[in-house]
Amino acid sequence: MEKSMLFATLFGLIFGLAIGVFLLIAEWKVYTKAGKPGWAVIVPIYNILMLLEIIGKPWWWLLLMLIPGVNIVFLIWAMNLLSKSFGKDEGFTVGLLFLSIIFLPILGFGDAKYVGPAGEAKTA
Repeated sequence: MEKSMLFATLFGLIFGLAIGVFLLIAEWKVYTKAGKPGWAVIVPIYNILMLLEIIGKPWWWLLLMLIPGVNIVFLIWAMNLLSKSFGKDEGFTVGLLFLSIIFLPILGFGDAKYVGPAGEAKTA
């Protein structure tokens, strides 16, 4: 029984690590498509500041994202602005929120083009 638990634990760790690396690479591609350095994804706090630049919001939004309860609202808002920055709609935002393992790679590896913060270039 101990060997099977060890195997299950190791399998879970390796599987989780593989998914984590895959999502890191996908987000790296999203940042580079938006003209930001991809390595910013791996630097804590700085990655959020770069995301805020991508979606066209000020740096002090980071402070709002630290407030419990308020952070959920601003996370949903940020994901909506991210999807609009790549020319997607609110349905894509729902996908980013609930199925990010699928929708983040669509942004990173797919044919989505960065159209400006919150889709500004799209409406101009």
